[in-house]
Amino acid sequence: MAKAFLVLDDGRIFEGKSWAATGRTFGEAVFQTGMTGYQETLTDPSYHRQVVVMTAPHIGNTGMNTFDNESRKIWVAGFVVRNPSTITSNWRSEKDLEVELIEQSIVGIQGIDTRALTRHLRDRGAMRVGIFSDVELTREEMVIEVRKTAAMSGAYLSEDVSTRQTYIVPAIGEKKFTVAAIDLGIKGATPRALAARGVEVHVLPYNASFQDIQAINPDGVFLSNGPGDPSTMTDVVELVREVLLEEIPIFGICFGHQILGRALGFETYKLQFGHRGINQPVLDKKTGKVEITAHNHGFAIKAPTDSVFNTVFGSGEVTHVGLNDGVVEGLQLLERGAFSVQYHPEAAAGPHDAAYLFDRFISLMQKYPRVRGVN
Repeated sequence: MAKAFLVLDDGRIFEGKSWAATGRTFGEAVFQTGMTGYQETLTDPSYHRQVVVMTAPHIGNTGMNTFDNESRKIWVAGFVVRNPSTITSNWRSEKDLEVELIEQSIVGIQGIDTRALTRHLRDRGAMRVGIFSDVELTREEMVIEVRKTAAMSGAYLSEDVSTRQTYIVPAIGEKKFTVAAIDLGIKGATPRALAARGVEVHVLPYNASFQDIQAINPDGVFLSNGPGDPSTMTDVVELVREVLLEEIPIFGICFGHQILGRALGFETYKLQFGHRGINQPVLDKKTGKVEITAHNHGFAIKAPTDSVFNTVFGSGEVTHVGLNDGVVEGLQLLERGAFSVQYHPEAAAGPHDAAYLFDRFISLMQKYPRVRGVN
């Protein structure tokens, strides 16, 4: 088995063994703390252009299957594991993990100290990284190659991951509502969660216009997760402001949460190493309940967490905060139907503590039925 090297842009190098596809790859080094759900991680479009380090040491034992894919392909730029499983043992498995990674040309590395790498990223922050296998370069040359690559700050990536054409996920059972979902990198579990509640979901491209939304005559608008820097999404921010002016209910998650925050006038900023995993504690400020939630984000909103804030769309408040670092994890407008959370209520993979948020979106569409001609 050939040697492989993981090279960080601060010059630190980890030596391991080649795994999955061979060659070289570059991206932002991030760590994912989930002990399960590696397939959902691999196929989550929010990980586009990121090299994912799995902190759980044993990866691959349940193989891969078709149903658990969150999108049409694997999106991670590279995959880093300590001990890949030598066998696949699960009744739902259809394919070996390494075989799938090779077929999709995902460069990986195994056998490095992922705990040491994670501690390094926690101390120094997420940074550019390269994986090199079967490549004849000196250590100095590898570091230079990594430093040539683009950083995540300023990255405009929704165009890469979004659907090209609108498609419909039909409601399960009786159709109760119609929702226009803006695909900024949407996961398949999200429209399924809405469909299970009687919602017909029209998934629109990232560059959809307000006229495209009006043509659907939706009861609500959903803003999805996705990759990149929210400060680059000026067109989508303006679209959200148009939706707010028309008082159509809005629900945003993850990247969509950041987009809504910017539409309300708040700035976003890059976190030191982000939140990624299925075990992130979040406090609901209204109930005092602590939810264990699934996260995948490297940016956050700057908003006051201790008082009501004012916007051109009325007053609002921060509804949820992260207990590890105090990050804004949820916000809402108080005078119209718009709210968002930084985490993933569809829980693919992850706990189901936040599933109630889909029901809250349903309640908002019942409360604000203006677009169906009731008002």
